[in-house]
Amino acid sequence: MKLLLDANMSWRLSNKLVPHFEDCFHVDSIGLPVPAKDIDIWNHALDNDLIIVSNDIDFLNLANIKGFPPKVVLLRTGNQSNVFLEQLLIKHKKDIEELFRSTEYGFLEIV
Repeated sequence: MKLLLDANMSWRLSNKLVPHFEDCFHVDSIGLPVPAKDIDIWNHALDNDLIIVSNDIDFLNLANIKGFPPKVVLLRTGNQSNVFLEQLLIKHKKDIEELFRSTEYGFLEIV
């Protein structure tokens, strides 16, 4: 299970999550133009079997239009510290794993 953190999240968070998830990348480090377009992030995640983690509702809209994969974790927490987000994602690791394995749904909202 590999995560792709959107640009609205800190790149520092990706390093902190690596011990808890198979791989964790930040969108600014995968070779896309900065800033990357949502559709380019979507396509990269699709091509590389990544789960997009974002607090940008635009990915929910893409998921509703295109279906899944890729799958999307939407954080509805507002602006929070990296420590808070790290703990939140670790706390919901089982939920994210279920999302990864699911053939019925491709979206997880965390509040």
